[in-house]
Amino acid sequence: MAKKSKKQQQSGGTPATVALTAAGTAFTVHSYEHDPAHPSYGEEAAEAMGVSPDRVFKTLVADVDGRLTVAVVPVAGQLDLKALAAAVGGKRAAMADPALAERTTGYVRGGISPLGQRKKLPTVIDASAAEHATICVSAGRRGLEVELAAADLAALTGAVLAPVGRA
Repeated sequence: MAKKSKKQQQSGGTPATVALTAAGTAFTVHSYEHDPAHPSYGEEAAEAMGVSPDRVFKTLVADVDGRLTVAVVPVAGQLDLKALAAAVGGKRAAMADPALAERTTGYVRGGISPLGQRKKLPTVIDASAAEHATICVSAGRRGLEVELAAADLAALTGAVLAPVGRA
């Protein structure tokens, strides 16, 4: 996880929630007890919050032509790497090395948030996010999610919406 300032440590916030608060964006925090034995972080979040898996989105980091890129896709599906590459004008995409993704974003795997990352990366949100009034994404640690409008997430991350997820 990213290094916290004293203010963040006192408030219990993560870089993601601090960024949302600083931007004045409306959001709701959902906390649940993370089970390390659960096979899927995203599905665990959906189950724990009682939210449909098509409204809970996972944050994945991929390498597109040598440049790290963030993809935000529904937990019930998978990332279409070819579609991601096309969405950012690239030719080839592959999943990034997990250790590199953690170092670059400042978050641990299973808790990577598209918000408040250590280094701002190009971001693509699956177009299906626009079908929902709100979506849930990681708030920066396992067992913590934020719910917000997809348009707000896109604005804060500079993301484009494109069909990069598949069932």
